[in-house]
Amino acid sequence: MEKIIFDQDAINRSLKRIAHEILEKNRHLDDVVLVGIKTRGVFLAERLCQLIQDFEGINIPFLALDVRRYRDDVKREVGENPEEPEMALDEKIVIIIDDVLYTGRTVRAAMEAVLKYGRPKSIQLGTLIDRGHRELPIRADYIGKNIPTSKSESVNVFLTEVDGEDLVVIKD
Repeated sequence: MEKIIFDQDAINRSLKRIAHEILEKNRHLDDVVLVGIKTRGVFLAERLCQLIQDFEGINIPFLALDVRRYRDDVKREVGENPEEPEMALDEKIVIIIDDVLYTGRTVRAAMEAVLKYGRPKSIQLGTLIDRGHRELPIRADYIGKNIPTSKSESVNVFLTEVDGEDLVVIKD
């Protein structure tokens, strides 16, 4: 069974709210960098950067981050070499963006990757969906929607840039 949780309008509203929350929490945007976790987190980070540009007229830099090399729960292929960030993150306010927060392992990997490329002033986390079931003590600073789920369910985020539509569904 599949249940639609978010449609395109709901995703857009959540991203606008998250962008405003980022602006409220980070008064000095000169040091802010959004880091999108590949794949869908990158597109969410791009959208948030555009919304902040629309609201405040400020361009916030963002990076696409491939965290596969830093995962402790995924086997990697020999010779796999994800690309590196293009800028130093020293003394930056790094806001990691992902589509779904679940066990926390992807975010842990992202933090490890970020710390490899500098010592940020702080690291914050934004996610479109927080579904619970954390295995690590990680929480999001910015959340589109909390969706309590069972471990047997899956949460799928579809974005226009990748999937041709904006939608969030839960599957049994």
